[in-house]
Amino acid sequence: MHQDIESVLFSAEELHRRVTELGAEISRDYQGRQPMLISILRGAFIFMADLVRSIEVPCTIDFMAVSSYGSGTTSSGQVQITKDLSDDIEGRDIIVVEDILDSGNTLYYLLQILAARKPSSVRLCTLLNKPERRVKEVDVTYSGFSIPDAFVVGYGLDYNERYRNLPYIGILKPFVYTGKR
Repeated sequence: MHQDIESVLFSAEELHRRVTELGAEISRDYQGRQPMLISILRGAFIFMADLVRSIEVPCTIDFMAVSSYGSGTTSSGQVQITKDLSDDIEGRDIIVVEDILDSGNTLYYLLQILAARKPSSVRLCTLLNKPERRVKEVDVTYSGFSIPDAFVVGYGLDYNERYRNLPYIGILKPFVYTGKR
């Protein structure tokens, strides 16, 4: 797997340090409250696990899986919930935890769906932010790192269900997904 990585963007140590900082920010902002963190599967599960361990206020967790791709490789723009929340969010403080904010299409619609369920608040925490690719504006409260427009894997992010288990985030060599050397 490591041979498919062009360069490492963020080492395991850099990730740990930034996730700890995000946990401290959330702990400060939610003092005296109990937020519910919602991880968007599958890519955010490692980030979510580390983030929750860095938060020092009581919190609960839940998971959602969404798709906007259908059977193709480009977004259809229509969000389909493939795994919904287990708990009601009405009146709760919600923090959506995402691995990467790219075009914003999926998160824009997902945040609208969640807002319709009448939570007290909804905020977004994303590990990676690719502002160059933004099509829909999405309000980000907590952002780990801004990254260039590159195909990244590791720390939960994948290509074709591979590379999630890398302890760092790296740029995938283009030949891996184009087949061209």
